[in-house]
Amino acid sequence: MEQTALDALALWLTHYGAFTLFILMALGIIAFPIPEETLMVLAGVLMHKGTLAHAPTIAAALFGAMTGITVSYLLGRFLGKYVLLRFGNYVGITEKHLDKAHSWFERFGKWALSIGYFIPGVRHFTGISAGISGLEYPQFALFAYIGALFWVSSFLSVGYFVGGNW
Repeated sequence: MEQTALDALALWLTHYGAFTLFILMALGIIAFPIPEETLMVLAGVLMHKGTLAHAPTIAAALFGAMTGITVSYLLGRFLGKYVLLRFGNYVGITEKHLDKAHSWFERFGKWALSIGYFIPGVRHFTGISAGISGLEYPQFALFAYIGALFWVSSFLSVGYFVGGNW
């Protein structure tokens, strides 16, 4: 990532704090081109330096990730199947494919929600896929929110504990 982009992120975080982190995390999970890992490591560094307060920063990152994945889930749940059934024939997706995806998600997809945060590109589609497959919200929330907690904790910790050497 270019230094100017890092400087811009640091400036936004310094001036607007947790609110910026929350918005950028949510938009990044929804699939906007935002470097979430870099953002969280930078927030951890700023926490280490005392520029950002600990509790609001951790809460903003966690709730931003949870909000983003929930919006993705809701988009998949309420629009995804309709869009795929309407336009899926153009790319070879049929009702049978959706049924197979649903049964796969029932068995393994819950774990993809937790682990998918750590795989760039995958985390953007796990929420939408869970919604399209019809995964019930309580199961979605359990696995997605636990995954968000581990993901956010990991990257904020890296920034915080490496922050003195940055």
